[in-house]
Amino acid sequence: MEFRVTADQKQTIEAAAAIQGRTVTDFSADVLVERAQEVIQTERQLRIEASRFDTFSRLMDEPPRAIGELRELMTRKPVFVD
Repeated sequence: MEFRVTADQKQTIEAAAAIQGRTVTDFSADVLVERAQEVIQTERQLRIEASRFDTFSRLMDEPPRAIGELRELMTRKPVFVD
């Protein structure tokens, strides 16, 4: 993987790698993977206030209700052909 950085960015990365006694490649790869995992985790999480989650849970526990239009849609012959 190759990418360009400014002189200031390069100096900062090299200094951080040196502080940890690591190569720039090792340091950079580790930091990039860590940040990538954070981004993925954030994307996959759903955060909701406790009161709203309680409302959601209560609604999910209620018995299902019939929706005539939905029943008709699901029993309708498809317009698409395989």
